[in-house]
Amino acid sequence: MGPLEDPLPRSASRTPESVWDYPRPPVMREDDRDVRVECAGQVVAETRRAVRILETSHPPVFYIPPQDVRTALLFPAVSGRTWCEWKGPAQYWDVIVGDDVRARAAWSYPRPEPGYAPLADFFAFYPSRMDRCTVDGVQVMAQEGDFYGGWITAEVRGPFKGAPGTQLW
Repeated sequence: MGPLEDPLPRSASRTPESVWDYPRPPVMREDDRDVRVECAGQVVAETRRAVRILETSHPPVFYIPPQDVRTALLFPAVSGRTWCEWKGPAQYWDVIVGDDVRARAAWSYPRPEPGYAPLADFFAFYPSRMDRCTVDGVQVMAQEGDFYGGWITAEVRGPFKGAPGTQLW
């Protein structure tokens, strides 16, 4: 996999994307839209420098650079490491705002495989475990299921993997 592909300019019209047109292995695309994550009344992350991962049958996952994340609200999860055949070993994070604990609500790749090196230490968030995740002010829908953390936006079309009965797709 080569370097990140150029992002669409913010003024560019976003045409519908079918997740079935996304490649395997997944590709990384820079995204300069405003990506925001909120939990328990706090903004946990906000950036215009996200990286979207596009993989066949999955809504995109937005990865946010660590300098745009309130990392003081993230704590290593007690359990839970997974391994992605493309990106390598993932680390999970609890998001804690005051007394509000969202277990394993975020993940990162501290040492991704070489083809995904730009993701090192970026954070991805499960929209289903946050109060609100938005792209350019529009709330996203969470990908169904508890394994994948895709963000469904207006331009993304399914059907999406993750719902019951889709595991073997």
